[in-house]
Amino acid sequence: MNGQMPHKSLINLLRGWPNQSLLPVNQIKAAAVAALSDASVSTPALLYGPDTGYEPLRESIARWLSRFYQLEAAVGAKRICITGGASQNLACLLQVFSDPLYTRNVWLVSPTYFRVCPIFHDNAFRGRLRSVPEDEQGIDIDFLRQRLREADRKSPVGNEPGQARHQSSASLTTLKGPPPWRKIYRHIIYTVPTFSNPSSRTMSLARRQELVQVAREHDALVITDDVYDQLQWPARKPQNPPMLQHAILPRVVDIDQGFEGGTERRGADGFGNAVSNGSFSKIAAPGTRCGWAEGTERFIYALSQCGSSASGGAPSQMTSTFITHLLDTGELDHHIYTTLQPSYARRYYSMMKAIEQHLLPLGVTLPQGDREVVGGYFVWFALPEPLLVNDVGRHAREEENLIIGEGPLFAVAGDERTKDLERQVRVCFSWEEEEKLAEGIARLATVIHRMLTGPSNGD
Repeated sequence: MNGQMPHKSLINLLRGWPNQSLLPVNQIKAAAVAALSDASVSTPALLYGPDTGYEPLRESIARWLSRFYQLEAAVGAKRICITGGASQNLACLLQVFSDPLYTRNVWLVSPTYFRVCPIFHDNAFRGRLRSVPEDEQGIDIDFLRQRLREADRKSPVGNEPGQARHQSSASLTTLKGPPPWRKIYRHIIYTVPTFSNPSSRTMSLARRQELVQVAREHDALVITDDVYDQLQWPARKPQNPPMLQHAILPRVVDIDQGFEGGTERRGADGFGNAVSNGSFSKIAAPGTRCGWAEGTERFIYALSQCGSSASGGAPSQMTSTFITHLLDTGELDHHIYTTLQPSYARRYYSMMKAIEQHLLPLGVTLPQGDREVVGGYFVWFALPEPLLVNDVGRHAREEENLIIGEGPLFAVAGDERTKDLERQVRVCFSWEEEEKLAEGIARLATVIHRMLTGPSNGD
């Protein structure tokens, strides 16, 4: 190559955004008009809201989640707090429920969402992020349990669950002090259990149950980003694709609520060990900057007392009135099941057909090949030896004007397990135009074939 960019249009398989054709512009416009045309809605919409968020939206989300997850005990509105989306709420969760002196480590399933590590760094956990590998069933529980035990042996002070709430700030066990509504957890665990970003894997039911057990044993808070659950379809392209209107698995927060005595079992403090971090970014539009958290009533109240929320009320107050309209009229479900699910399914099938045609013959391998239901935004796969993804990515950019997600980008910051990701690739099917997905995979195959058969066999 002469170093000049080839005359091919850019194909970006890294960007994890929804294609602009899938944004519900008309539905949101109608919702805004309806909300702002009714003084009983527009007045609270334009004023400061309650700390826990717009009450009609909390109630609507509770009913909506109860239907989708087919819960025996319906979610109550007091278990819901309105947020500014999953990322903003993660920062609030850390501000309320972690402490840089008392909280030992943050444990992240590896590979992880690449923009999450700076949020932990902002909360003084730089150098204390730890990766946990995953296999075909999800998070490696044995690895996690062993490392948690080792961490607790190294830092024995305050090992009793909940002890941090009763320490005086002068003892230096905590920096944040012990307000009566707060709990400081000994460990934080972060994961995306369903259609994970980036690995696309889904954690099995057994692993979810084990994760709750481990969290209870070690006074850990499991934060799950449950943002892709509604974006699901059959793994194999059916003749008449069905609408999948119920979740394939319970969330970790559901298991914590009811498993082996639940959050109100004897000896429990009522805060629970899991919180579901939800967002309308993937199922409505990222610009709404609106989401929700679900946990125990005691947990949700504490979250609502985060300083930034208590100062101005819950975020997204006006947007909350729009989302309420979308939920109550059924417009959001209609958008999910008649636009998003079929559109993303077509995109997924197009990309997978190209992967099977062009990449698998070159030795590329895919995870969880036996799943009946898939979803989300991403496909994750491993390159054949001896190729390294950074080399492949560079050649793809320079020779094919193609951008892919390179495995090391999704490493847990500062962790030694980066090497495990040197042959991994994430490609996104949600952003580019549908007809470009197969072309992008074909371009990648051209690069891989050229590198496998070239004189240097890898560069």
